Amino acid sequence: MEKLTVQTEFMTDTAEGLSSRPKYLLSKYFYDDKGSNIFQDIMQMPEYYLTDCEQEILSLYKDEITNHFNNGSSPFDLIELGAGDGSKTKTILKHMVSQSVKFNYQPFDISKLTNNELEQSLNNELPELPVFPKTGDFFQLLKKQNGHAAIRKVILFLGSNIGNFSDDELHLFFTRLKEFTSPGDKLFIGFDLKKSPKIIRKAYDDPHGHTRKFNLNLLHRLNNELGADFNIDKFEQHTEYDPASGEVKSYLISMEEQVVYIKALKEQYELKQWEPIFMELSRKFDAESLENLAKEYDFIVEQNFTDLRNFFVDSLWIRK
Repeated sequence: MEKLTVQTEFMTDTAEGLSSRPKYLLSKYFYDDKGSNIFQDIMQMPEYYLTDCEQEILSLYKDEITNHFNNGSSPFDLIELGAGDGSKTKTILKHMVSQSVKFNYQPFDISKLTNNELEQSLNNELPELPVFPKTGDFFQLLKKQNGHAAIRKVILFLGSNIGNFSDDELHLFFTRLKEFTSPGDKLFIGFDLKKSPKIIRKAYDDPHGHTRKFNLNLLHRLNNELGADFNIDKFEQHTEYDPASGEVKSYLISMEEQVVYIKALKEQYELKQWEPIFMELSRKFDAESLENLAKEYDFIVEQNFTDLRNFFVDSLWIRK
């Protein structure tokens, strides 16, 4: 039943996006098993500075971060949204286990394969750590969870995934978090900071072609799961960055006039030559915007941890 609901939501979102002007597809559907693997390739690129910057933060400040999380040695649930392969989080997990910190780890991820692989690797590397993975869209998972359990919560949202949210999604996310958390619970969240546009453009329009594959994989997914007939070779990827708004926007551009039929929707969609399909937003932040976000949703910024170049921040918030 749950799989049917997810598929129905995928169909509804696709129909709405391709019927809109301008057309769009939702970036949350990038992360099927193949898409998740492509994103791991993106994170390994030298141009994609975000991974190295955040890993540097977690390595440099693991003692301080652990002390903030532990907070008097009472047990807690460590809940990670969009856990992926856990490569960054393991730095903190291993350190906390070595310090005999009492906690349960709950990774949330949209890919069941990725969750299974993470659980297996943690069972091998940290057999003493209780791991309870949950698969699905974390907007829905947060809604299903008991937001007022007796045990306190520390929520991780790393990798600047917050930057992919539209204004409406941002509001929904923090509203859900506010409902899910209790006073004293903590949020440890990654934000990519504004910097030289040249550095940002290289990270999102890479010479290796991984970003292009990542975007086009969603068309492959529509073909495979919804019976669409997208001709992948008729699209090119385009990325632009606006330093004023701090927004990176990614598009797939139809290189010729074409008609796409989607069997599951029983609909066809016309694309003009050079018509864009909006694929993803990647927003960049500054210190003022972090403070404003926290305040709006009843959190207090407890401490900001930045890398040595001040490219990225992992911000620790506490719920009022």
